[in-house]
Amino acid sequence: MGQIERLIQNYDTRVSLPWEKNLAGPQRVWFAVYNKAEERRLRKRLDEFEISTRRAKHGWAKLDLTDSFANWLSTSDEDHRFGYFTNPEHLEEGSSGLDDFKEAIVQQVNDVLTSPAPDESAVVAICGVASLFGFMKTSELVSRVESAIRGRLLVFFPGEHEGNTYRFLDARDGLSYLAVPITSDEGLRA
Repeated sequence: MGQIERLIQNYDTRVSLPWEKNLAGPQRVWFAVYNKAEERRLRKRLDEFEISTRRAKHGWAKLDLTDSFANWLSTSDEDHRFGYFTNPEHLEEGSSGLDDFKEAIVQQVNDVLTSPAPDESAVVAICGVASLFGFMKTSELVSRVESAIRGRLLVFFPGEHEGNTYRFLDARDGLSYLAVPITSDEGLRA
């Protein structure tokens, strides 16, 4: 059995367990951790995560961030858009352009989290976080939206997990985060 099949099985087990209601935001976050080389296989099988969720009698909402930068750039006014292409440093850490993009992403996720459909028994799934690489850390995004999570936030995380440390795309030092890991390893983790 392949990694993605095992990840789906382990997610199916996790989503089927009874949900505790009085959890803090960080404890309502699930990271589905998979090898970055499996991205296309995972994308092809995202429907199976939804099927598992609905079979467990939970709602489902999905947000794909893959095109978020291009969409944000296309809606920027022409002067700003031209400015980003002529001076890419306007999108470096600490710049107002990058801060504007981060705010737009946080707002996009918060809009889904606070919309009426995904209630306290729903899973909001986010894929495409690899497209944020170089612009925003996944941990920053999650920490900025965790107060709006009513059910569970499932983040499809291309990288590795060991202990409480997550390594995004195998390219950064690991981040320590309280999210519940769901991996392709056999069995459930806490």
